[in-house]
Amino acid sequence: MSLRLRTISREEHLAFIRSLPSASHMQVPSWGDVKAEWRSESIGWFDDRGAVVGAGLVLYRQIPKVKRYLAYLPEGPVIDWFDPNLDRWLQPMLDHLKSQGAFTVKMGPPVIIRRWQAETIKSAIAGKEAKRLRDVEADWYEPRAIDTADRLRRMGWQQGEDGGAGFGDVQPRYVYQVPLANRSLDDVLKGFNQLWRRNIKKAEKAGVEIVQGGYDDLPVFHQLYLETAERDQFIPRPLSYFQRQWKALTAEDPNRMRLYLAYHEGDALAGTTMITVGEHVWYSYGASTVHKREVQPNNAIQWRMMRDAYALGATVYDLRGISDTLDESDHLFGLIRFKVGTGGQAAEYLGEWDFPLNKLLHKALDMYMNRR
Repeated sequence: MSLRLRTISREEHLAFIRSLPSASHMQVPSWGDVKAEWRSESIGWFDDRGAVVGAGLVLYRQIPKVKRYLAYLPEGPVIDWFDPNLDRWLQPMLDHLKSQGAFTVKMGPPVIIRRWQAETIKSAIAGKEAKRLRDVEADWYEPRAIDTADRLRRMGWQQGEDGGAGFGDVQPRYVYQVPLANRSLDDVLKGFNQLWRRNIKKAEKAGVEIVQGGYDDLPVFHQLYLETAERDQFIPRPLSYFQRQWKALTAEDPNRMRLYLAYHEGDALAGTTMITVGEHVWYSYGASTVHKREVQPNNAIQWRMMRDAYALGATVYDLRGISDTLDESDHLFGLIRFKVGTGGQAAEYLGEWDFPLNKLLHKALDMYMNRR
């Protein structure tokens, strides 16, 4: 069966996403409004009956002085990635993007290769032999993912380098997820390690209150976020980014984005944002102050978000990116240590892939990105 591709409306795009159990929050039409510095386009694949069978959000970024674009599909497109004839999906996309002035295409197939259970990771850390998660035998593999990677290489796609840390791709290759499907909330809580359960009780006993905030509470979150950025030495996004994100996502769906704040005796101690698409919920941004850290607001706020995700019918609570380091001296180790306390699973995605439509401009972009 041949497939046709064309630009689709936001309404067509959103209707397709809503017909699925879930898709990445970076593949909904409103994400294009969040990324205001990019031009966005919704594309759709149609079968012989004229039905939409796939969709993608494309972000276009112009390179200086030339009217040519990097075309980026973060965690997308949403297609049948296990189709043996993958070319019938991707070739029409490449032809279309080239006609739009793209000189290179970057995409992130939403395909998980393997998973590691919390107990497996804890044993590997205790054993101190494996320095990276990739060196530990996984508990689950998706054999079709390897076939997909082989097909992409044969088509001329190039796999991005992750620099050994899992963060070389624009989106994280390694993530941490807590399954919620076919489990009770008691099951989820019992899956936490002893420290997590103790900290949740400690927060409750201390009187930590978790409230769901709104647009007007974003400045409170942002103050906590600025303190976190200074402490952890990363460049913070401006308040206007979160305000734009809130307006764009909640206009599309009132439950798409939520804000949570942890208070103790009137003091704001932690804040998080949560994004929902179908049955998949993401912990998106987190921030906290060192003030009153002993009342454990971070564990309490995560537990509230998981309970709310469960009430929304989510099948997975996604804590997003981790490094794959198991080396306790590595500054990124704290990420996996905190998240593995929830029980759950680490998952490795197929990573991001590039297709140079103009090899000279693609190489120039590579050199520029490597210098940054």
